[in-house]
Amino acid sequence: MKLLSSIILSASLAMPAMAASTHKMTVETEESAGTISRHIYGHFAEHLGRGIYDGLWKKDDNGDYIIRDDVVDALKELGVPNLRWPGGCFADYYFWEDGIGPKDERPSVVNNLWGGVTEDNSVGTHEFMDLVAELETDPIVVGNVGSGTVEEMANWWQYINHPGNSPMSKLRAENGREKPWNVKYWGVGNESWGCGGNMRPEYYADLYRRFATFLHPYENVKPFRIAAGAAGADYNWTDVVMERAGDMIDGLDLHHYTIQGSWETHKGQAVDFDESDWFELMDRAIEMDEIITGHKKMMDKHDPEKRVWLIVGEWGTWHEQQEGSIPGFLYQQNTLRDALTASVTLDIFHQHLDRVKMANIAQTVNVLQAMILTDGEQMLLTPTYHVFDMYKVHRDATALKFKLNEGKYRYDGKSLPALSATASMDKEGRTHISLTNIDPNQARTVEIELEDMDNVNVSAGRILTAEAMNAHNTFDQPNNLVPVEFDGARVEDGKLIVDMPAKSLVTLTL
Repeated sequence: MKLLSSIILSASLAMPAMAASTHKMTVETEESAGTISRHIYGHFAEHLGRGIYDGLWKKDDNGDYIIRDDVVDALKELGVPNLRWPGGCFADYYFWEDGIGPKDERPSVVNNLWGGVTEDNSVGTHEFMDLVAELETDPIVVGNVGSGTVEEMANWWQYINHPGNSPMSKLRAENGREKPWNVKYWGVGNESWGCGGNMRPEYYADLYRRFATFLHPYENVKPFRIAAGAAGADYNWTDVVMERAGDMIDGLDLHHYTIQGSWETHKGQAVDFDESDWFELMDRAIEMDEIITGHKKMMDKHDPEKRVWLIVGEWGTWHEQQEGSIPGFLYQQNTLRDALTASVTLDIFHQHLDRVKMANIAQTVNVLQAMILTDGEQMLLTPTYHVFDMYKVHRDATALKFKLNEGKYRYDGKSLPALSATASMDKEGRTHISLTNIDPNQARTVEIELEDMDNVNVSAGRILTAEAMNAHNTFDQPNNLVPVEFDGARVEDGKLIVDMPAKSLVTLTL
């Protein structure tokens, strides 16, 4: 496939060529930095816009919603380790009993959060569990704390997981499912500091303890209880919640989005941007490292054994939604810029493996930084999908320690680290290295020395790049921006030399 089909480039997006600079990287192939949990590559499906309806599900000839086979096939090829549902903010408005039983008897509600559309509850617990079974993935269910009751959440937990004779397991059987689903990952509320109830951390911590008390372990499953974590750099939330409820928490759910511009005025456009916008978004993406470091300090204070996972339950780029799309549906295009912010963010997660064990990009289909976009029967894979595909080699692999001369990407008197990386070794002993060059102007040569390795050779390599910063895929040209074979790596004098173009991601197998 061609790396770029015909795409109209504006003069402001055509970048001048600059001479390549050289950077050194040393990989300690016998020094482990921990295991890169596959759950870091998790996904998120909220009842929002066209993520559920017309995204993961579509209407058949009878007007009933059925799972989209093309979307499922693409996600299975990618490999989805977990899927978070039903929200998001929607979770704290969701009453699970409205989504079970005969579909023609399920009540409709208005989704006031996202577009004011009518939600007919066609997709509920059974439908979601059917989807995760097809995807062969782990479900993460987020319960309603903001507008629900302890009894409602406890009953939902029992409905999904009780293996014996109980009121909820009997109801489950009446609705066509005898066996429990054995769902262990359970969110106790979502963004309780905001859309989930506008709570203070002191209040939420006490409320969390109450709700979590009634998630009883059964013989087949023990709850992995996920508390609502902070927004961005609100370290006080983490400090208070861990102090008051940390002994009952298994995972703390941090949310942080990468935006260019501001929440209050304008978040920036997904496709129509210049280099100043590119630089700002990359700068914001790199902030994830500082934010995770800050929350880790608070968690370490109350949990020095590092028992509690730091989960980045919502992350990704958030732009102004595409002009002409339905307000509140958060539909946005996905460019090379989004792809490189994703690879940089994944690299940051890999540098914090002592705490970061799970993450969920927002969202899977048609919402925010999606993996997949659909339009009727059409479907395309976004550049971010291809990043996750190129990073599959790192999942459940041993992270290798490395040192990298990152260099500087300079713009308008400011600078950022130009290079980002991940190095890992899989169970078969293959070493994989991913390198990201965020500089849109300058190529970079990386000289890699791999300690304790002889006879190094490159067995495979792929690259994701384009001439335009805003290169993206459309339904007319779905393969405009896809990974292609990379031939810019060679071995010289026992070192691996990698010639990286500007604004590119490369993954190598050694």
